[in-house]
Amino acid sequence: MNPIAVIDFETTGLSPTMGDRATEIAIVMLEDGKIVSRYQSLMNAGVRISGFIESYTGITNAMIQAAPPAEEVMAEASRFVGDAPMVAHNASFDRRFWSAELERFGYDAAPPNMRAPFACTMLLSRRLYPEARSFRLGSLAAFHDLSFSSRAHRAMADAEVAALLLARIQRDLERRYDVFDPCHELLVKVQGWQKGKVSEGIRKYLGTVDAGSSPA
Repeated sequence: MNPIAVIDFETTGLSPTMGDRATEIAIVMLEDGKIVSRYQSLMNAGVRISGFIESYTGITNAMIQAAPPAEEVMAEASRFVGDAPMVAHNASFDRRFWSAELERFGYDAAPPNMRAPFACTMLLSRRLYPEARSFRLGSLAAFHDLSFSSRAHRAMADAEVAALLLARIQRDLERRYDVFDPCHELLVKVQGWQKGKVSEGIRKYLGTVDAGSSPA
């Protein structure tokens, strides 16, 4: 399998359109089901963190004041990702901040996948593990017996668990549906199918790939 970048942001709030900014980013590269490299940094975007967010993430205003500028961190993160396809848990959240933070500093350093679809381990889990009681990252980690390396709601700990969850998803796609290479393109398709249509969708996808045409 080609490398996949699994990303997680910690932020001051829920939406960059409401003025919220990233405070920490972590990216792990997953290849053949294993984490092969990591990038992590706090970032100073010049905004204040609320007391609630400080308590929730453990990231304080003092930590942010000592962190490198957001522009510098995002340039490094962009170079680290390169052209790898991207994955996150609750990916719509992380994709918004990924795009918004890169857009603030122009497109010169932006990766070619800046506007490409993210695969989402939350949506994929809803399709593959409907018996799970919750689809929050911590709940799915407990469901699959995956361990956080440090405090949850810090970017690296969450990115690592999301990567381990993605590896489990890929293994289950291989085992359940005889998918030789559960690539990023297939992951994006699976997360968009109805819960009861995964098997049918994969059969059709594999049929078009085997036939040598572009999948619908």
